Amino acid sequence: MHRLADNIDRLNAAIGRAVAWLALVIVLLQFALVLARYVFDFGSIWLSETVIYAHATLFLGAAAWTLRAGGHVRVDVFYADAAPRSRAWIDLVGSLALLLPFMLTLLWLSVPYAARSWAVLERSQEASGLPLLFLLKTLIPLFALLLALQGLAQAIRAAEILWAKAR
Repeated sequence: MHRLADNIDRLNAAIGRAVAWLALVIVLLQFALVLARYVFDFGSIWLSETVIYAHATLFLGAAAWTLRAGGHVRVDVFYADAAPRSRAWIDLVGSLALLLPFMLTLLWLSVPYAARSWAVLERSQEASGLPLLFLLKTLIPLFALLLALQGLAQAIRAAEILWAKAR
């Protein structure tokens, strides 16, 4: 089980590091958009949608990596000063009772949503927009899957701590 958790961590870290570069892309594209609009009086729907797609990819793709790194917001009233065993219980219960059921529900609901988009190769409603809306919608089930996997890894690690302390 430990190896499974390590593999999930490596997968999410690789994806997270890759999509983290989109932050730079977003800044550069947004700067180019502002410059084009206010200096050259030129706007681009295609470029604007590219910024939106990159932003969505960044946040949805890096969410599981952020969870692993402890970057998600949590109520630290109990967790911050808790002993390692108490933290493990909070992580285990939080993963199994909250994170996994929500992510599995989101996955169950979003797969048909993305599949319908793929069936018609859905594109932007704007005439000069990106023809890749189906790819954007695919990020939702991918997000749910990656976060569910990271929740499973978190639960495995918490169970390992609890199991080691019980011996």
